[in-house]
Amino acid sequence: MIGQNDIRAAYARIQPHVRRTPVVRANAGDFGAPDRPLALKLEFLQHTGTFKPRGAFNNLLSRAVPAAGVAAASGGNHGAAVAYAAQRLGHKATIFVPDVSSPVKIARGTDGPV
Repeated sequence: MIGQNDIRAAYARIQPHVRRTPVVRANAGDFGAPDRPLALKLEFLQHTGTFKPRGAFNNLLSRAVPAAGVAAASGGNHGAAVAYAAQRLGHKATIFVPDVSSPVKIARGTDGPV
């Protein structure tokens, strides 16, 4: 079972590598939902545009990475996050992307920054 100490350790590992993204407070009623407090964590401001780099960095920083690097199979945000984290940490990465993936995401992983 994951406890508070595990969460604190993960935070300490990834903190230098991820952005601290803001939280915006609003009322759900402003969006047509029942009126109650609402907190929006703006993870689209994170590297690769999602929360996924947090897990990718934690995974790569909490175990030995072989010289051959890492591999991921993803047609979306997970693959982009693994590629970004591996690149930043100096590891090789191979991302297997399904043919049915968005052309934008395929092109993004072939020759450009993640």
